[in-house]
Amino acid sequence: MAEHSDNVESKSESLIDKIVEKIHDHDSSSSGSDSETEGSLKEKVFRLFGRERPVHHVFGGGKPADLFLWRNKKISAGVLTGATVIWVFFELLECHLLTFVSRSLILSLGLLFVWSNAHTFIYKSPPRIPEVQLPADPFLELASTLRAEINCGFALLRDIATGRDLKKFITAIAGLWVLSIVGSWCNFLTLFYINFVLLHTVPVLYEKYEDKIDPLAEKALIEFKKHYAVFEEKVLSKIPKGPLKGKKA
Repeated sequence: MAEHSDNVESKSESLIDKIVEKIHDHDSSSSGSDSETEGSLKEKVFRLFGRERPVHHVFGGGKPADLFLWRNKKISAGVLTGATVIWVFFELLECHLLTFVSRSLILSLGLLFVWSNAHTFIYKSPPRIPEVQLPADPFLELASTLRAEINCGFALLRDIATGRDLKKFITAIAGLWVLSIVGSWCNFLTLFYINFVLLHTVPVLYEKYEDKIDPLAEKALIEFKKHYAVFEEKVLSKIPKGPLKGKKA
């Protein structure tokens, strides 16, 4: 009888252990599923332009990204100040670039020529003019990158011109129209300076306040899609696509 009672107790203990293990496995699986759902919810957070990486990685993650995102405030402020001085000098003071470069070269070459020939009379050493040789690799990489971008631009223009995508056509026409209006307001130097200032201000502000900007951008995008759907239904859907075929007699 004692052995029988011991067997019953051992079986009951093993049964209890199995039940506890199942409960533990269920809890761990539920916690894992909860963490997965939380991760999926985090992944579904809307980001502007559909980006999945931080802003610093979008800009390449190198020195240009550090410059635009003000990782080194002294360098970024110095570059922006230098660009502002150049813009003020050429735009507000109305100094022409070719005139400025020519006169600067005249002054520099004149001083160096006089110094090189008069150093024996003034008992000073001649000027040490360094030999400047530009490496070929950076220019080849730049040319290759520009070539690829230009080819992509030509392919996009050809795709738009064939009339296959009405949405791209309207977007391109609207963009060029806005660009022509902006070009009538200011010249190329001012437009370049405005873009330069925007590159040094907008990304760093967006990186700082992206949690507030992204929800607003998501709402704006939803509203834009609604209005575009109405416009497409009422206007674009009535425009014939592709070349018109002549009717058979």
